[in-house]
Amino acid sequence: MENKQKAARDFVNAKIGYLLNSGREADVRASLAKLRRGVGKPPGSLPDIWEYTVGNLTDVSKYNPEEPTFSEWAAHMAMTLFAAHQQGNDPQKDPMSVSDRKYHLGSAVRELVRILMAESGKTGEDAEKEAEKSIKRRFDAVVTSDSPEELYHHLRGLVQLLKGKNIPLDYPQLADDLQNFQNPERRDGVRLRWGRGYYHYNRKEGEDNDR
Repeated sequence: MENKQKAARDFVNAKIGYLLNSGREADVRASLAKLRRGVGKPPGSLPDIWEYTVGNLTDVSKYNPEEPTFSEWAAHMAMTLFAAHQQGNDPQKDPMSVSDRKYHLGSAVRELVRILMAESGKTGEDAEKEAEKSIKRRFDAVVTSDSPEELYHHLRGLVQLLKGKNIPLDYPQLADDLQNFQNPERRDGVRLRWGRGYYHYNRKEGEDNDR
């Protein structure tokens, strides 16, 4: 069971690793462009990106021959959103997927709030609340989503905001979260991790913000 639960994370980690490190610039640009065309579309709908979204995934949870599995939804969302996030940035010099706890979803969104607060030139608790007002609403929409389609829609808007401030995400970890989020038995655990990341952002350096 453990291998099945990690299917999307390992798959996305391998695919993004290739795109960031292959050195085949023309091929990478073409692949990212194809993946961007898949944003907002369901898994399996575009044959051009099957290699990056449904190929060689081992998870068979919720298997139905006519519906995407949890891992297929997770891989499709993570890979297409990564491609949109990476657009305009050099994959090798400025990757938008970074394996680091501070770039897990909750922590990255908190960093977005911090940047907006700094740009406002204001300080104090009221300034922080003002900076996070619209961001927290968007984050809440992601966290309370009831379907993969709704989750994908709200996450797409949040990724665009992170892209605007050049804040990366840990996309393999995001894929793992998205796979588990679809399982009602694991959903609240994912929500808890995202909430901890968001509210524990200001812990002293060296502390685990996902504990």
